[in-house]
Amino acid sequence: MTDLQSIRNFAHLSHWIGTSGQPTRDQFETIAKAGYCAVVNLALPDHPDSLSDEASIVTSLGLAYHHIPVPWDAPLLQHLIDFASVMDLYSGTQSRSRRNNARPVFVHCIMNYRVSAFCYRYLTDVCGFPPGDARSPILMEWTPEGVWAEVVGDSRWRIVR
Repeated sequence: MTDLQSIRNFAHLSHWIGTSGQPTRDQFETIAKAGYCAVVNLALPDHPDSLSDEASIVTSLGLAYHHIPVPWDAPLLQHLIDFASVMDLYSGTQSRSRRNNARPVFVHCIMNYRVSAFCYRYLTDVCGFPPGDARSPILMEWTPEGVWAEVVGDSRWRIVR
């Protein structure tokens, strides 16, 4: 098991996106050593597993930090749009060769469910990945219900540019 695989529900989605549930303080150092340049956190700050000082931990390691709190019971399309805007900073979507220009980003929430759904939308809608290639192993194990089934499967959640 690699150090990254010890992080809760770690999944490597592409050469530039790693995802997981909530990393521990020490695991952020592992993330930095693995070459990621940024961390995107979709978890709510008041969750018992969240780290109140996560931003300072991450930035002290030289990584950029972005926090987009997405409520489990009430994600909004605006959350997804905000997420896509942050991911664009690292994906190189401004150029045709975006997959070659991408800088590694690590995205997490508490269990890697929100992240798997949002990354699926981003990879299919913005990066043009076929649906099978955009599915996280977590998304293959977890059957989204309710609003999360809509996020993954409903065209109203499509990221339009």
